[in-house]
Amino acid sequence: MEAAINRYRLLALVVGVMLLLVVFVGMPIRYIGGNGTPSAIISPIHGALYIVYLAIAYDLWRKAGWPLKQMAVMVSAGLVPFLAFFIERKIVREAREVAAVRA
Repeated sequence: MEAAINRYRLLALVVGVMLLLVVFVGMPIRYIGGNGTPSAIISPIHGALYIVYLAIAYDLWRKAGWPLKQMAVMVSAGLVPFLAFFIERKIVREAREVAAVRA
């Protein structure tokens, strides 16, 4: 289960950083600066990584045996700026608690 936790942690942080780049770099340059190129590059990368994140989150959720509400929390982490960093810490802590109980 530790491997699933580490994969989740890495993808959560990467997706969180990419979302910040989309919202605070790509969008202002597009709508204030009139240049859509950065947004056109960053947004699809974030989208693709978010899909991978969802698969990794599902894997951890399934292995931990959590209720559906926990999966909804994990999904929201890639949609709201800064939330990924808080959710990642919470999920990793709880997943390690589950792993310790099972060990």
